[in-house]
Amino acid sequence: MAHLDNKDRILLSALQHNARLSNAQLAEQASLSDTPCLRRVKKLQQDGVILGYHATLAPQSLGYTVLVYAFIRLSENSAQAATQFESDVEQLQQVLSCSVVSGAHDYLLEIIAEDLPSYEHFVKHRLGAIGCIAGIESTIVLKQTFTKRPLPV
Repeated sequence: MAHLDNKDRILLSALQHNARLSNAQLAEQASLSDTPCLRRVKKLQQDGVILGYHATLAPQSLGYTVLVYAFIRLSENSAQAATQFESDVEQLQQVLSCSVVSGAHDYLLEIIAEDLPSYEHFVKHRLGAIGCIAGIESTIVLKQTFTKRPLPV
């Protein structure tokens, strides 16, 4: 874990809310001059605290109206099956996230689809084609009230 001081936290918070801030704007928010500010941001990148910069897109504007959480059970509990599953599912563009979970299931996938028929097609022809899957349980999101992407710093 990186040692973060108050200035680092201010920079991280500002970048999470608007990664398009100029170095001068960032420096002003953290009460730094430009060069030390840039040096701190580069160090946070080198230390792996900042992993990248991304645009947040509206799924509906791209035709995605369905969000699904799918619980996956593998046919066997082995490193080989897990590696194969993770490799295969990473190639599926509709899968937004993949998490290893405890309990009755092995994985939790966050999946987007244009509509319910396209999700059904995805399950039957893409996800279901992964040989090491023993079971898929889907939960359709009726309404997402909010998503918090910025981490508390």
